Amino acid sequence: MQPRLFAIITAVLLGALGLGAVAVTDWAPASSPAASSAAPPAAGGAQPSGSGSAQPSSTADPAVWTRSTLRNKLMAEMEKADPGVALADLDKTTKEKPYTVRFCHPIAHELGHAAVQRYKQDFQKVISFPHETCAAGYLHGAVEEMLANSKDPQGDILKLCAPANKGPCIHGVGHGIMFVTKQDIPQARELCKKFPTQHQQVTCSEGVFMQLFAPDEEDEKAKANLPADKLAADPFYPCSEQPSLFQSACYFYAPTFYLSSHDYANHPEVFAEALKWCQGAGGGRTDCAHGVGSRTMKYNLDRVDWAGQQCATGKDATQRKDCTAGLVSYYTVNYTESGAAARLCSQLTNKEIQGYCRNSAGLPSTLD
Repeated sequence: MQPRLFAIITAVLLGALGLGAVAVTDWAPASSPAASSAAPPAAGGAQPSGSGSAQPSSTADPAVWTRSTLRNKLMAEMEKADPGVALADLDKTTKEKPYTVRFCHPIAHELGHAAVQRYKQDFQKVISFPHETCAAGYLHGAVEEMLANSKDPQGDILKLCAPANKGPCIHGVGHGIMFVTKQDIPQARELCKKFPTQHQQVTCSEGVFMQLFAPDEEDEKAKANLPADKLAADPFYPCSEQPSLFQSACYFYAPTFYLSSHDYANHPEVFAEALKWCQGAGGGRTDCAHGVGSRTMKYNLDRVDWAGQQCATGKDATQRKDCTAGLVSYYTVNYTESGAAARLCSQLTNKEIQGYCRNSAGLPSTLD
């Protein structure tokens, strides 16, 4: 698959996707001058589909959430009530405090794992709750847990998402495949090929490579199977050796590992350095820059102009444009209401980046 086609698929599916990645350090809201950009207003998008009508918790919250404190609260809510209550609270928190988006996806994964255990692998019951919060992380975790406990995982790969076979579910299967294969990429790739269409195979591979480069931090099994030695020797491993159909997904998610292994939480300069690193990605440079832009926005939703300034450090116009497309793709996945892209672009003070933003979002080239 050509990189440009993958970029289009990614913008549509994201996660759909995930796009979600794991932060290795708990974050607090930025307070430095570089982070002075105002946080976007809370989204007013449509209520996710599902049978639940849960309301978020009204209990007192701390001034600043960490991953562990938010995770513990939501797990307690799910145990006391049901997954719908916890997911509604997670959605409310991420909208009110955008910095929590940095770790909402892996928390949602954990909720999905716990729900499968709670409902004794009744998958239809598990997914009956609204589950699109945090790029469908709850669904991904549920699929992982189902496949991890399956007596016939290779057969169940094609059954779990049927008959709808929606993108987020197949993406979740990709995550689960990595559990089944213990991070064996060639074997995981062959399992993704069991899906009948190339579109589904690519979607599956997105889950595979997301799981490779960003295993759930609190899942000891996933971390134990991470090929850390190979990734340390070559952070682009195993992208260059992938068939063309799967290379784009690999290069898109590779920056996730680069950023986490360079402690981006305490060294924000690595976002710009990641773009320099992408220059060594050969034919994957476009997808790598797009991935850097996506991760930069994900980890900096509370300071979007600062995120735009990182894309402005790109080597040339092409890389700066690709990075900005990544910013837009993640922002519009997180804020799904009409006008979200225009709001993002209006907050970018660098005129070149603002122009790329509007172009990527299909907006007029200048502000109205």
